[in-house]
Amino acid sequence: MTRLTKKRIMAISGTTLCGCSVGILQDSALGLDPFSCFVTGIANIFGSSYGTFYLIVTSILLLVVIFLKRSYIGYTTLANLLLTGIIADYTLAFLNGFVTAPTYLIRIILLLSGLGLMCLAASLYFTAALGVSAYDAIALISADKYRALPFKYHRVITDGFCVTIGLIFGANVGIGTLITAFFMGPMIQWFNNHVSEPLLR
Repeated sequence: MTRLTKKRIMAISGTTLCGCSVGILQDSALGLDPFSCFVTGIANIFGSSYGTFYLIVTSILLLVVIFLKRSYIGYTTLANLLLTGIIADYTLAFLNGFVTAPTYLIRIILLLSGLGLMCLAASLYFTAALGVSAYDAIALISADKYRALPFKYHRVITDGFCVTIGLIFGANVGIGTLITAFFMGPMIQWFNNHVSEPLLR
């Protein structure tokens, strides 16, 4: 198997797992990652599904990225646009049918599973290096333009904005949101070292 084929498989796997993880976090009702908070809040305004507005919001961001710095667009960008929201909706529907009234313990298990899966997913498609999601690209572009601030601060600003909008419009903000905001980086790095990078060797 060629290195490029491995990268493409990692990118698609990462995108698929990312969608699954969002659905799992939604079912836990203990907090979403910042961008999912934003999309859920916007979807709540219009009474529509997460998947529908994920596609709409990400498409708008993609147009912005094309205009500002298209080098961040790649295989993963398009896979993320087309698959993540739909897979999240199907995962949530499946879990709602499978576990109708989860106990708090089940919700904690769902939260930890969703967070672990999300970090693995991000590690896979970051390591594949075939483009990033439109949302990830916004902070990267901002960091490129305003170099006085390290990237992490640009990401905190974009994440903070998304959480605020989500909170205003009724998205689920909780412990899961805080964990993704502060601990995803180290968790993704662990998966990079132990899973994703070894897969490419």
